[in-house]
Amino acid sequence: MDKQSLRKWAKDKRKEINMNAKSNILVNKLMQSSEYINSKNIMIFYPLKNEVNLLSLLDDTSKQFYLPRIKGDILECCPYCKEDELRESDFHTKEPICNACSKSNIDLVIVPALLCDKLNYRLGYGGGFYDKFLTNFNGKSVVCIPSELIIDELPINSYDIRINNVIVA
Repeated sequence: MDKQSLRKWAKDKRKEINMNAKSNILVNKLMQSSEYINSKNIMIFYPLKNEVNLLSLLDDTSKQFYLPRIKGDILECCPYCKEDELRESDFHTKEPICNACSKSNIDLVIVPALLCDKLNYRLGYGGGFYDKFLTNFNGKSVVCIPSELIIDELPINSYDIRINNVIVA
């Protein structure tokens, strides 16, 4: 299947998954991972409908969290606390209003994905924002995803970036 067909299949499949239960398992597994334990500055994402929800991580006061924001074709990272104001973006995600910081501040990026394969490649929503962000990124990258959304192999292009770790529930 091509990427567009796989995106549609994954979005339909996500509707069948109990994302609340999977999200809780994934948060616990992530917090036990070496990537998380060894990181101080972590970029998470605000979940879309039927997407893994990692926002309970914000209760961990030993970490500084960041959320992504799209500016043009660039993914920026912005410091975030639970009480901070968010606005809806053109992509219907919630984004911080505050000033962006350098990605060099970030130790770990939790990357959203529709699908992952067994080689740690991910299928995103098609904008390429995370692949661009992860190019020349010195920290670690992790995807947290339900097991139902793991396939053997994704079609990949030269710009697709392999994720350091895929955590599965």
